[in-house]
Amino acid sequence: MNEKGRDLLRRLGLERKDVRAWAVYDWANSAFITSVVAAVFPIYFMSVAAEQLEPAVASQRFAMSTAATILVAAWLSPLLGAAADWSGHRRRYLFGFLLLGCGATAALASVGPGNWILGIVLFALANIGGYGSLVFYDALLPHLVSRTELDRASAAGFGLGYLGGGLLLAVHLLWLRDPQAFGMESWESAARFAFVSVALWWFGFSIPLFVRVEEPPGGGPPGASRGSLAAGFRQLATTFRELGRYRQALHFLVAYVIYADGIGTVIRLAVIYGSEIGIAGDALIGSILIVQLVAAPSTFVFGKFAERVGSKRAILAGLAVYVLICMLGFRMRSAAEFLVLAVLVGTVQGGILAISRAVFASLIPPAQSAEFFGLFSVAERFAGILGPSLFVLLGAATGSNRYGILGLVVVFALGAAILWFLEIDPPSDSTA
Repeated sequence: MNEKGRDLLRRLGLERKDVRAWAVYDWANSAFITSVVAAVFPIYFMSVAAEQLEPAVASQRFAMSTAATILVAAWLSPLLGAAADWSGHRRRYLFGFLLLGCGATAALASVGPGNWILGIVLFALANIGGYGSLVFYDALLPHLVSRTELDRASAAGFGLGYLGGGLLLAVHLLWLRDPQAFGMESWESAARFAFVSVALWWFGFSIPLFVRVEEPPGGGPPGASRGSLAAGFRQLATTFRELGRYRQALHFLVAYVIYADGIGTVIRLAVIYGSEIGIAGDALIGSILIVQLVAAPSTFVFGKFAERVGSKRAILAGLAVYVLICMLGFRMRSAAEFLVLAVLVGTVQGGILAISRAVFASLIPPAQSAEFFGLFSVAERFAGILGPSLFVLLGAATGSNRYGILGLVVVFALGAAILWFLEIDPPSDSTA
């Protein structure tokens, strides 16, 4: 590699092979988030699996099942995180969830017309695998880099994720627009091939992490893998008792769970909402691709922006953009308007999440990273419960799911208000 290439990697925080291998897991996993969670499966569910249901009913069942799935992941994450910290098997737990996610994603290809229950079950298992694996992936970060490097490394992971997810989504968009040109019979068969390709992509690009990234030592004695789950219960109880010692981390989690609620809801329900109000599937998937293309460079820029103005100010600026997105989304009528919203989302989505991950990593003890990121995952998962639930309740109460989107303004404003009063320094200066 020439000097320019090495300099670019340094500026991105990816000069070390193990950090690059860690960040590539974002590239691998984001294909599931992008193509399955955000783009293809919601449309497949509405038009194929739930074809016999009324659109509003299908949207609400999808949202309710999403909330229930995330609840399961929320309760599992801190317990297994504590067990992984104790036994020193973070990578082993990551691999187990990886297999579950990839297997269930590939199995989505078996969901046929009217099989909405099977679709929801497999989608739930894939989500548990995907989001469960991220607990242990995130937990490796504070062991890989110093606190002064957290912002850049975290942003680099998200940036690669958007690139990888966007690249595969672009391929899927070509398949779905003209399936016969690629030897597929129909849009439906192209969607099924997309599910299988995501599973293969996800598994294949996960391999570098297991080859290059070493397992950090566990907190238990040698041979602590036996009884690690019981030890995880005990350690988790201790963590909850001692959480007050890490007041900055605790207070940040409160703010994070509020504003991540809105972000997660936009990610998961945007395509369902767009499909319900009549925007064509090609336009919806194309807009998700725009999010990826805009978010990839924007996330790297957002990391630099956070270094310049401070993490808190950067997150607050991003939340202000999300308030605008919700207000515009309430009035949205056309595919062109959906495209504008996609550009706005791509500008701030990855940056907010990357900087939030870096802030939290800077506030926790590295030796307990998996269990603390388990708690961080609980915050993310409960945020994913509240948002879809609010969407369903407001939609049912008003007769229009537009008010579910508008209601997210309150969520973002509340999260920003709590964050405003926190004294959180940029990660480079933070102390636990």
